[in-house]
Amino acid sequence: MIPSSFDYVSPKSLKEAVGLLESKGEGAKIIAGGQSLIPLMKLRLASPSVLIDLGRIPGLNYLREEAGALRIGAMTRMSDVAASEMLRKKYPIIQDAAKVIADPLIRNLGTMGGNVSHGDPTNDMPAVMLALGADFFALGPSGERTIGVRDFFLDAFSVALEHNEILTEIRVPTTPPRSGGSYLKIEQKVADFATAGVAVQITLSKVGQCETVGIGLTAVGPKAIEAKDAEDSLVGVRPTDTASVRKAAQLAADASDPASDIRGTADYKRSLVKLLVTRGVKVAYARSQGRASS
Repeated sequence: MIPSSFDYVSPKSLKEAVGLLESKGEGAKIIAGGQSLIPLMKLRLASPSVLIDLGRIPGLNYLREEAGALRIGAMTRMSDVAASEMLRKKYPIIQDAAKVIADPLIRNLGTMGGNVSHGDPTNDMPAVMLALGADFFALGPSGERTIGVRDFFLDAFSVALEHNEILTEIRVPTTPPRSGGSYLKIEQKVADFATAGVAVQITLSKVGQCETVGIGLTAVGPKAIEAKDAEDSLVGVRPTDTASVRKAAQLAADASDPASDIRGTADYKRSLVKLLVTRGVKVAYARSQGRASS
């Protein structure tokens, strides 16, 4: 199909972009990579009156560690995330997700900020951000504010950004020693959305027990889900304790709220959550020990 008519503007600064959002009103829509928005427009599920393109604003594409955090610019391309040597060594969970997002053409255009701001409950990065305890930085007319990840994802295609705010940066706490993470998903075909996806991040104590645990779920509810009870059940437990991991996997499945659809029944998706949590803990543990894992 063909989108309804719209105007297009390409601001040269964030200040200009925020001003355009203010002046153009509710019909204005930010476009980052456009890989989610444009298909919706073609189906006329979204009909913005004006697109405000962030692509020519400098300084929004970066990956760097600074002041105890990994800082990710909102316009960082998924292809750059997938190719980052720093992420491979220290934040492999993020790279896991980037590598399974759609296909190379989409990853060359899609952005980190666009992925999380879209609020699609089947997107991969929101679950990863929950597992990592990320913060989101947004700029609006009143200045910058920080939104914690637990407050950011509100509902299907709904996040905690005001209409006149722009996501500028994602910050992830620097991973301490003895940390590891993984993102795994099941999909019907290559480059598809997840039937179910699970992000697991753990940090071990000196005696080998889970000190901190993050578990995020995707495609099994109206938004990305933090499996809090599952996280809590693993704290103080060795990740090699099969019974404890099995219990956590069941708690994560209980936290999910999937709907039956063309990708499978709700019960099938819950069974996938159990499987992926079990596998995810195993991979995260191997990485926390400095070992490669499949």
